[in-house]
Amino acid sequence: MFFNVEKAKDIVKLDDSKFEKKVLLENGSSRFSLIAIKKDEIIDTHTSTCDAAVYVLDGEIELHFDAEKFKVDKGEILMFKRDAEHKVVALKDSKFFLIKI
Repeated sequence: MFFNVEKAKDIVKLDDSKFEKKVLLENGSSRFSLIAIKKDEIIDTHTSTCDAAVYVLDGEIELHFDAEKFKVDKGEILMFKRDAEHKVVALKDSKFFLIKI
C-alpha cells in the first residue's frame, strides 16, 4: 500500500506540447490517467477497450460518438461503455481524469 498526495493540476503540464498524458495508477487493463490538452487540439478517433469515465478538472472538452457529441465542463463527468468509438476535442485548454475499468 502507498500513500501519495499531489496537486492534480500540477501533475501534467503542456508547455510546448499540444497533448500530455500521465498514467497515475494501472492494474491489468484498468487505468487512472491525467490528460492535458490545448484548446482546438483533437485526440483522434479511437475505441476504448474498457468502460470509461472522463472527469474534467479544468477547461472544457467535447467527446464525439458517431453522430452524437457531448460537451463536458469543469467539474462534470461523462461515462461510456467499452467499444464506443470516439474522439476528444478541446474547446479550451483542459485537464481531465480518464478512468478505465
